[in-house]
Amino acid sequence: MIRWFRRKGKTVPAAQGPGLQEPGGSTLETEESPSEQAAQPQKPQVEVQGKEVVDEDLASSPDLVQEEADLDETEGPRDEKVSFFRRLRDRLHKTRTQLVNRVDRLVFGKKVIDLELLDELEEVLITSDLGVHTTQTLLGAITERIQRRELSDPQKLRGQLREEIQRILSVEAPPLDLGKTRPFVINVVGVNGVGKTTTIGKLAHQFKARGLSVMLVAADTFRAAAIEQLSLWGDRVGVPVIKQKSGSDPSAVAFDAMEAAVSREVDVVLLDTAGRMHTKVNLMEELKKVQRIVARKMPGAPHETWLVLDAVTGQNALSQARLFKQEIGATGLILTKQDGTAKGVIILAICNELQLPVRNIGIGEGMDDLRSFDPEEFTRALF
Repeated sequence: MIRWFRRKGKTVPAAQGPGLQEPGGSTLETEESPSEQAAQPQKPQVEVQGKEVVDEDLASSPDLVQEEADLDETEGPRDEKVSFFRRLRDRLHKTRTQLVNRVDRLVFGKKVIDLELLDELEEVLITSDLGVHTTQTLLGAITERIQRRELSDPQKLRGQLREEIQRILSVEAPPLDLGKTRPFVINVVGVNGVGKTTTIGKLAHQFKARGLSVMLVAADTFRAAAIEQLSLWGDRVGVPVIKQKSGSDPSAVAFDAMEAAVSREVDVVLLDTAGRMHTKVNLMEELKKVQRIVARKMPGAPHETWLVLDAVTGQNALSQARLFKQEIGATGLILTKQDGTAKGVIILAICNELQLPVRNIGIGEGMDDLRSFDPEEFTRALF
């Protein structure tokens, strides 16, 4: 049996408890100055069982070259695919260092997979912010392969982890058929500070680039400057914004927006909703009210409810996802700020525990830095 939470008498810190908390500040990691980096000696290449192992963060990594070659088999212009893959891989550097590189160091030079190695792997997974449940899922799959004598070489643990991670991230989701109804209404929710309004602006840019007409709805009337922020994004992208003055009833704004969207035959409506009120109960009840009003005006709407999460918040993002799915029926996820955290694998815990598909992932501040999520591409970039 694998000894969960224990390794040589040490207790692994438990994950945060459930609850809807405001995203806090993240710990800043210091970086070496250019002069200090120049003073560092180059990592030598080493030989393991006749195979050359190189620093995988180098641009000339054989793995990276192979991954880029594999992109030829996917759809779309190759230069654009390689460029995005390199950027995604670069943005996942902190997450890769926290998880994959630690696994590489763990198995380096090991000859057999024994209980001690599994205990150490368990600690790496839990302290990488995967959470207990997802750690059990990954170790359970590995243990099962060991018992079936399909896995015995420690050097193959990395490949096994990669395979299982991609499987967990590949949550089945219905295709986003924006043409099945007009307008197609997407309710975008999330607590304050996760980048929800900015994400809506980038989504509008995506849809407009596909030739669709888009309307934004400023139904977050509680947060100061939320309406102005969404209006700026509307001007930037070139799409209309339905709004009222700050403090107005969000449901009234949503009702007016639906009338306008139907009369103008808009293709996609993106609804920006409140992210914080006096209590969690008040917030959820207000969101439910907005949903009822939208459905009353257009049966079946909102057709999607996407939850925006900040990857920096780690386990707190899992607590938020659990609550929003339970209370208002979130149907998909958008993970932002993936480029600034070592906790990016929280996306794995959410997919594993809640079976919510990831629709988009944010890897930067640029207009085009919000991309549709591809589990295979994400896993390749991570490893």
